Parts: sequence; C-alpha cells; structure tokens
Amino acid sequence: MKKYFQFDELGTSYRTEFIGGLTTFLSMAYVLFVNPLTLSLSSIKDFPDALRMDQGAVFTATALAAAIGSLIMAFLAKYPVALAPGMGLNAFFAYTVVLHEQIPWQTALSGVLVSGIIFILLTLFGVREKIINAIPAELKFAVGAGIGLFITFLGFQNAKIIVNSDATLVTLGNLHHGETLLAIFGLVITIIFMVRKVSGGIFYGMLITAVVGMIFGLIDVPSKVVGSVPSLAPTFGAAFTHFHDIFSLQMLVVILTFLFVDFFDTAGTLVAVSHQAGLMKDNKLPRAGKALFADAGATTIGAILGTSTTTAYIESTAGVAAGARTGFASIVTAGFFLLALFFSPLLSVITSAVTAPALIIVGILMVSSLGNIDWRRFEVSVPAFMTMIAMPLSYSIATGIAIGFIFYPITMFFSGRRKEIHPVMYVLFVIFILYFVFLAGKG
Repeated sequence: MKKYFQFDELGTSYRTEFIGGLTTFLSMAYVLFVNPLTLSLSSIKDFPDALRMDQGAVFTATALAAAIGSLIMAFLAKYPVALAPGMGLNAFFAYTVVLHEQIPWQTALSGVLVSGIIFILLTLFGVREKIINAIPAELKFAVGAGIGLFITFLGFQNAKIIVNSDATLVTLGNLHHGETLLAIFGLVITIIFMVRKVSGGIFYGMLITAVVGMIFGLIDVPSKVVGSVPSLAPTFGAAFTHFHDIFSLQMLVVILTFLFVDFFDTAGTLVAVSHQAGLMKDNKLPRAGKALFADAGATTIGAILGTSTTTAYIESTAGVAAGARTGFASIVTAGFFLLALFFSPLLSVITSAVTAPALIIVGILMVSSLGNIDWRRFEVSVPAFMTMIAMPLSYSIATGIAIGFIFYPITMFFSGRRKEIHPVMYVLFVIFILYFVFLAGKG
C-alpha cells in the first residue's frame, strides 16, 4: 500500500494519512444529515409525502455514494480528495427541479444519471478541456457565487430568519421564536469555529446546536444513537423507472445544469486541493482524466443508489492541511462514511434549525468566487451579476444560469468583442432562449 501510494516520495506515513482522512470526514460529515433533509424537502410543510424522497434511504445512499466515490478517487487517481453528494446541486435537485418545476424525484434522478454518463463520455474522449475553454471564466465564478447566495437564502428561510411577506415578498421573521433563536445560536457558534480555523467546524457547530436544542426542549432526544442501516429500497434503481421522461426540453436544461455545475465544481476543487498539497506539475494536474472519471463514476453510482450529483468536496483541503498527500487518506474518509451508516437514529435530532447554519456558511464560502470577476468591465459584469442575482430571486439555479448565458453573447457582441465568443456559447444562447419561450415563467 505504501508503495502504491508513493508514501516515501511524497514524505507521508500511515498515521499522517489517517489523521488527514479523518479531518476531511469531520469537515464534510454534515452532508450525511443535510442531504437527506434537503432532498426530502423537510422544510416544506405543504408538500405531499408521496412526492418526497425517503430520508432514511437518502441517508444510506449519501453515505454509500461518498464512500464509493472516495474509494474510486483513492485507487484510480490517488488523490486525497473525498467525494459526496454536492451542496448546491442537492438544493437545485430539490427546490428547483422537484418543488418549482414539479418534476418527480425519480425523473430528477434519471437526469443525474444521464449527466454522470455524459460526464464519463466527455472524460473518456477528452472533450473536457474544450468545454471548459468554451465557458468564460467569469460565468463559471458567477455560477458558483449564485449557488452560494441561493443556499444562504435557503438557510435563512429554513431557520425562519427570513419569512414570506405579502407586502414586500420577504421580511425579517420572529426572532423570539425558539427554533429561530436556536438557528441563530448555531450560526454564531459555527462562525466562531470557522474564524478560529477549527477543522470540522461546520460539523461541530451542528453537533453543539443539536445538543443545546435537546437541552431546551426544542428537539426531541433520540431513543438510541446506533441503529440498523436504513433500507435503500425506496430509492435504489428509481433512476431507471422514469428514464423515458427525460426526453424533453425541460429535462435537457436540468441535465445541462447538473452537468455544468458538477463539471466546473470538480475541476476547481481538484486544482485547489492539488495546489495546496503541492501535487501540481508544471501548472498541470497529473492524472486529471482519472480524477474526473472518478467524479463522473461516483455521480452515476450515486444516482442509481438514490441521491443527487456526487462531486469532489473542497473540504478535502482540511485533510491536506492536516498532512494528507495520497489517496490513502480518501480510503480512511470512505471508511468513516461506511461506519456512519449505523448512526442513522441521529437524523431525528438534525432539524432545519440545526442544518440552516451549515447552509448559510457553505453559501458564504461559495460566494468568495466573486473576487475573481473583473467588475470594471461592464460587458462582463452584466451577465455575471444576472447569473448570480437571478438564482435566489427566481428560486432557481437553472434560471440564473440561463439568464446569464443569454446576456453574455449580447453584451460581448455589442461591445465589439464578438471574436471572443465561443460557438458553444451561441448554441447555449439559443437553447436557453427556447427554455424561456416554451417552459419558464409560466407559473
């Protein structure tokens, strides 16, 4: 094992890799509880239970997808990068596709499966670089920031810090309400952990918030901590049952969004982790194709198990900071995800008030990409801003992407920079125009 992962060449050891893998797990363990609550739309009260995903099944699918994806990354690409169902993409799946577009979750899983298969093909045929180069960097950054704003908005909503208003659409909620106060407490605690640079700060924040909620009677104390592994039956293979429903313009936009966000989020994460670990060679990422294949394979497997897009986690940088340099750390992380399968009873104490701070913090981290956009160039700032602001305001990640990708060719063309517009952008321009003409904005 030491020879396969080149421990001596990279100056690492089993102990160092174990600590790095554990650190990464603790940094991203919150996904085990946030993902089931998100995909089941637990914060939406007036929604038929028959149309919700089963929380227990999603919990199991989340842990298995994370473990399998991390193992593929470990053995194939040998990177200290862990994978799990992505934050932002799970929100898009639940709130945009299922809730807003009224698409059954089974069909949405089919869309995730197709996006994973397309990603695999793009990786195998080396098309990845061409597509990455076709999308301007400013729009990539704007998409990440927009998803961050959208997730933060969801967090404020779930905490009831921001509520509906007939007069102004949204307004400040009742800050004297017990669950809202608990969420505010959790947000403050988590922020303190983050500014103190505590590894696993988001996870520890959720843990302390849940304990405080139980102490004050806001959360029911679970009857047990360890239990049997929840059945996968409600979600396993559901992606195949509605496969025939994906052949529509509406689902094309959904699949493109899954593919687009996963595509660039993974690339960004791999580059960030590799830079930090000192694994880049001549400003290039060794075994990049294998790493992307691992991500695409994990997405495909995760969809079959019953969860939204599985992607590389930026929290892997916490493990690298703790010393991880090889794929063995990812094996350790995978092992802890498998162990976590037996702690499903804790799902009952992870309420919306407990997960809301995590959503808000993740949103803050994602919005940091705004610093990479040159706001002084109006022809660039318009599509970037439209992409970013339309996501929370329309309650749709896909709508934000569509609006931004429509404005980009327009502003660039009439600013005299038409030669910089890649042909792919014109194709997307037409697709998203058709999307608004035939599908969007009818509600």
